[in-house]
Amino acid sequence: MERLDERHRFAVDLCKEAGRLALEHFADREALVVDAKGPQDWVSEADRNVELLIRKRLAEAWPDDGVFGEEHDPTPGQSGFDWVIDPIDGTTNFVNGLPAWTIVLACVAEGATRIGVIHDPNIGETYSAVRGSGATLNGAPMRVALGKPLASGTVSVGYSNRVEAAHVLPVIAALIERGAMYHRNASGALSLAYVAAGRLLGYVEEHMNAWDFLAGQLLVEEAGGRVEAQDPHEMIRSGGRVIASAPQVFDTLVAIADSAWND
Repeated sequence: MERLDERHRFAVDLCKEAGRLALEHFADREALVVDAKGPQDWVSEADRNVELLIRKRLAEAWPDDGVFGEEHDPTPGQSGFDWVIDPIDGTTNFVNGLPAWTIVLACVAEGATRIGVIHDPNIGETYSAVRGSGATLNGAPMRVALGKPLASGTVSVGYSNRVEAAHVLPVIAALIERGAMYHRNASGALSLAYVAAGRLLGYVEEHMNAWDFLAGQLLVEEAGGRVEAQDPHEMIRSGGRVIASAPQVFDTLVAIADSAWND
């Protein structure tokens, strides 16, 4: 696809630049202006400033591409490429001083996510993928945890105020009953990156917004995992449920989710 590798290199460099700006804000959290969008749903001036930086760089490099982000209005494009930004995924962690947040950037074209980058500036880890070319962590190939059974691993369970709080409980119960550990770090994107790197067996969440998960889904797929098939443009409009995992536990996680969420 036209200039896909160039866009990928650009996205990796841009996420690292955005991470440096975010770290400056993180080191000076006492000065941050933080607003509540809802219960346990925050936005800070760091989120807005990082997204503005990413949008500026995208406009300079790819002026005909579309841009969709969490904190600012969408910019329609004409090239067929659309960028999807989460400037800081894990804002609750960020504003409370917990180093579990990340910069997320995905590029969508022809009905599929083509590029995904998740950059954790706290420990200098960059997860990236181009569709059809595999996934890497700091440039080295990475794989999901192949062959490990549910009873020997950990599954991350996401939760947001967009769904009923009680819906997460049967998922956790079902995992425990099967001998699995469960995990939540309040950054769905970072958890998806951990699945791709083989650190977690899977990730499930009843509803996520596209900027939180498109990049991570591609990482998991390109690292040999399975994800629920979705139309990325529809997910940009409405969001939806996310299940991504190593292949050997995927069907079990889908069954758990169906049981918990299909009223």
